[in-house]
Amino acid sequence: MGRTVRTAQLEENILDTVADTPSISTRALAAQLHTTKTTVHEVIKEQLLYPYHLQKVHQLLPEDFPSRIQFANWLLDQQRTNRNFINTILFTDEAGFTKNGIVNLHNSHVWADENPHATVVHHYQRQFESINVWAGIIGNFFIGPCVLPPRLNGELYLQFLQNAFRDSIEHLPLETRQRMYFMHDGAPPHFSVAVRDHLNNVYPNRWIGRGGPIAWPPRSPDLTPMDFYLWGHLKTLVYSSPVDTREELLQRIIFHCDVIRNNAGLLWRLQQSSLRRARECIRVHGAHVEPLYEVFN
Repeated sequence: MGRTVRTAQLEENILDTVADTPSISTRALAAQLHTTKTTVHEVIKEQLLYPYHLQKVHQLLPEDFPSRIQFANWLLDQQRTNRNFINTILFTDEAGFTKNGIVNLHNSHVWADENPHATVVHHYQRQFESINVWAGIIGNFFIGPCVLPPRLNGELYLQFLQNAFRDSIEHLPLETRQRMYFMHDGAPPHFSVAVRDHLNNVYPNRWIGRGGPIAWPPRSPDLTPMDFYLWGHLKTLVYSSPVDTREELLQRIIFHCDVIRNNAGLLWRLQQSSLRRARECIRVHGAHVEPLYEVFN
């Protein structure tokens, strides 16, 4: 295409099209208006529009909103009573790692003058066949990684809690272990009667989860640092280059977990972000907590 004559009408057409279709790419926009990508970029830049990337979120059900607000209120009430309370919660979760483990949203964006925090409804926990990894964060301590069976059930999860998990927290200060709250989400293996009985015995009135003394709100990865930061960050590091073998994948997971473990400032900031997200959850009446774009690294 030859040089495009930039006119006021062309600029208006570009901005009108962006307003009507905020997710349009500059390539498609240029083709639609028979102009160049350079011209499109110039107009968009001059209008202070930025390409904000889409975020994957769970689809909330009507009954989820009250439970999310209830949990956020409980957390903030405890924090007001004890300013160190957030550091007594052991946030835990599992994530799957395969040879190709990242969905690339690099080219998915929305043009706007302010961040619209656009989202894509996405079922967060997918089934993976390679390595099922458990990890936890409490205060300035990173726990794990521990490799779990690829197909986890209540019996196997209970065995993990009674053995590998117990060994993984031995290095924590005794006071931390005695006071800590254990948190996990509502995955089916976590909800087995045997697992709940075990947690009631080991952490009486001090565990968070489905069927627990403190209910974890379903479909709420935006409220736990394991999901709103850790797994995404860890997978970005692990998959920075192609992975050829399962052994290499496991080595990368262990190595980068150690990098995160040694960044105490990062772990502290994640706890503070959990509190900010609880406040935001209440402010938006239990809706998704929009990405806060905090600097963690």
